[in-house]
Amino acid sequence: MIEFLERIFSPLTNLLGSGLELFYSYGAPWWLSIAILTVVVRSILFPLTVRQVKSMRAMQDLKPEMDKIRAKYKDNRQQQQEEIMKLYQERKVNPFGSCLPLLIQMPIFITMFYVIQGFGATHESFASGGVLWFQDLSMKDPYYLLPVLSAVTMLAASEITSKHIDAQQRWMMRILPVVFTVFLLNFPAGLFMYWITSNLVTLVQNYFIYNHGPGRKTATDGSASKSGKLVTSRGENEGKVATKNAQFQNSGKNGHEAPEAEPSERTTQAAKAAKRKRRRKKKR
Repeated sequence: MIEFLERIFSPLTNLLGSGLELFYSYGAPWWLSIAILTVVVRSILFPLTVRQVKSMRAMQDLKPEMDKIRAKYKDNRQQQQEEIMKLYQERKVNPFGSCLPLLIQMPIFITMFYVIQGFGATHESFASGGVLWFQDLSMKDPYYLLPVLSAVTMLAASEITSKHIDAQQRWMMRILPVVFTVFLLNFPAGLFMYWITSNLVTLVQNYFIYNHGPGRKTATDGSASKSGKLVTSRGENEGKVATKNAQFQNSGKNGHEAPEAEPSERTTQAAKAAKRKRRRKKKR
């Protein structure tokens, strides 16, 4: 199975390996060469990341209509799927668009594993090409700090995205870094240089996408439900006031007593009545 995967990814392995050697030939140490290569690869994939966010936003906009379709055809699963597919076609939304960057990044991650494994066997300088406490990039981190740092950077990057998804999916994204940490615990340090750098790039990209790009929530999105509630409550209050006014007018027309006046109004009316009595006495 491993040999089969190596044959499949060999073209990409040669390409990334050549890029890594190119940066090293310009004087960058191996750990920095891995980081630079990661930034270059993620920059090339950036348009796909933007497309992923646009697809996620489009799916969120369609959710109310999709919920209506599911409620309407709740007893007919096939009809439900057909109507949802029609909705995708009418709005020109690709439901799998948000998965495309992930499907591309996973082969790159696997390829980087083979590149680092191969460089550790063929390049003697790779064993001392690390920095700080992880000098051998082909071996695992002896203190397991890189896996923890990888989980922290991945969690920080996903927190920006998780604010724009459902609560259930948000918790899944928070658990995912822990699962990755356990899975990657004994992987070579050089691979963590790729993964941590990739997480940091994702963090920066997500910040700009969700604050200044297509993922940014508009004022309409953020206050739609609140404004709807305000309009409803305002309409109810206006309706109550109108009903009271109508009742007051009808009671006056029908000869019924008007509602009792407020205390301040009663005081004013009493003062006017007293003035009128005094004037009558003076005239007499």
